[in-house]
Amino acid sequence: MSFAHPVFLAALLLVPLALLALIARRRRRKRYAVRFTGVSTLKLATAGATPSARTHIPAALALAALTALVFALAKPQRTVAVPTGRGNVMLVTDHSLSMQADDVQPSRLAAAKSAAHAFVGRLPKTIGVGIVSYSNAPDAVRAPDTDHSQALQVIDAEQADGATATGDALQVAVDALSPAGSKIKRLPSSILLLSDGRTTTGRDPVEVARTAKTLHIPIYTVSVGTEDALIPNPGFGPPLPVPPDPDTLRRIAQASGGRAYAAEDENQLSSIYKNLGSQLGTKKVKRETTNAFAIGGVALLLAAAAASLRWTGRLP
Repeated sequence: MSFAHPVFLAALLLVPLALLALIARRRRRKRYAVRFTGVSTLKLATAGATPSARTHIPAALALAALTALVFALAKPQRTVAVPTGRGNVMLVTDHSLSMQADDVQPSRLAAAKSAAHAFVGRLPKTIGVGIVSYSNAPDAVRAPDTDHSQALQVIDAEQADGATATGDALQVAVDALSPAGSKIKRLPSSILLLSDGRTTTGRDPVEVARTAKTLHIPIYTVSVGTEDALIPNPGFGPPLPVPPDPDTLRRIAQASGGRAYAAEDENQLSSIYKNLGSQLGTKKVKRETTNAFAIGGVALLLAAAAASLRWTGRLP
């Protein structure tokens, strides 16, 4: 929770001050009662009196009302996710040779394809989806389009082969979302990168991510795979280790203002994609909750007055 006018929260100091004043007043009453006692008369006066605990309820309600009204003056706000209406997302998918590893069943690439379908399925139809598929270099590019089937067709056609040119692929995605010299107002845009290995060729992806940040294009990264993964050696020799590189993907996300995720199995990967689909189809906005605090404060104040009249015969 945040506040539009937090300076009013200083008025919360009135709550402990009011409590101290109440305690001091009750102590003065006790001293007066002890000094001027009439035991026989006091017994008659207190016959059938309400329990002393009840006398604290009106004051407690009044203090709670004061707290709620102070919060209302500060205009509390909560952050909620609302549909963006329109926007663009570029999928950047790695289909290098290491994606044939079967540490994520049935294979990294097959699991990624399945999860990508789940991701696109979570996006509103008004969100444009594009794709950059890559290995040695970007080899299939589709500009963002509300016809999501075009991007899915590219994903379904991917085959695991080649090296990993993540930086080059990200640059193509950034260019697709922010064409140089375009005078058309750009829609809210983001990039979703899925890769399992470290960049082995092409430009530095972290530098591209910094450029994306200046264009307000966050990059969300998903690292897929486990540390002990192996793939068959293309030549002769023992299998080749292909551990994922979550550190580089995390740096890419941080440099662009996005967020990094890691997945080690198909279920986790699908869950991440579904969550991202919901996030990228919405935007965070602040909504005031002043009315709730104001109404609550007035209700507590009325309850304090009613309780005081009922049990003490006077207003608190």
